[in-house]
Amino acid sequence: MNDDGFWEEHAGWWQDGFTDGVDAEYEEQILPLTAECLAGAARVLDVGTGEGQIARLAVRIGAEKVIGVDPTMAQLVVARERGGGVEYARACADALPFPDAYFDAVVVCLVFEHIADHRPAIAEIARVLAPGGRFVFLLNHPLLQAPNSGWVIDHVLEEQYWRVGPYLVEDVSMEELAPGVVLPFVHRPLSQYVNAMADNGLLIERMEEPMPPEGFLARAPEYRDAATIPRLLVLVARRTE
Repeated sequence: MNDDGFWEEHAGWWQDGFTDGVDAEYEEQILPLTAECLAGAARVLDVGTGEGQIARLAVRIGAEKVIGVDPTMAQLVVARERGGGVEYARACADALPFPDAYFDAVVVCLVFEHIADHRPAIAEIARVLAPGGRFVFLLNHPLLQAPNSGWVIDHVLEEQYWRVGPYLVEDVSMEELAPGVVLPFVHRPLSQYVNAMADNGLLIERMEEPMPPEGFLARAPEYRDAATIPRLLVLVARRTE
């Protein structure tokens, strides 16, 4: 699956709705968590940088060199316009144009949900990380956000519960996220990510499953009903010697 064309077409939708301070999940949760996980990193690579908001964050918290890569030109054009002291390059996650052990941190935020084969990309991330370097990995929670999961209100039994979809089945689906905006999403079990990381010397040191932030829950009453169901999963791994 190659979804670059979808992102070229819909980059403006992403930039308008999820960047530059307009999205509560980014502002209240993703960016603060990422800043915490990247603290102290000097050379940072942001894979799937989009218009660069995570890369710019890395500069603001003190990274000396930050590079963002993305295959989508419509994203990189805006990223370069917004500046922020970041270098940008057009590249895919499975072919990073950098030497071995070049970075002491690599961050990937909500990207692997759109990558057809996660294994070459994880191998590349491990390759460009220096020994002891950090891999900061943010993704839609593979278990609790599996396809067809959702809040169910059973009026017969007078129960409410979160239905988990077919978690163990790898799935590629086209999702309509807004009128006219249809993008491919890949679901795979968490074990596939963890095992690929282990195969490439990436040892998980930290895992976060945060409650959705207040700004997101306030959008609709049904969101608050599912406040105890995390949407986000954060893994921090260390490249072993």
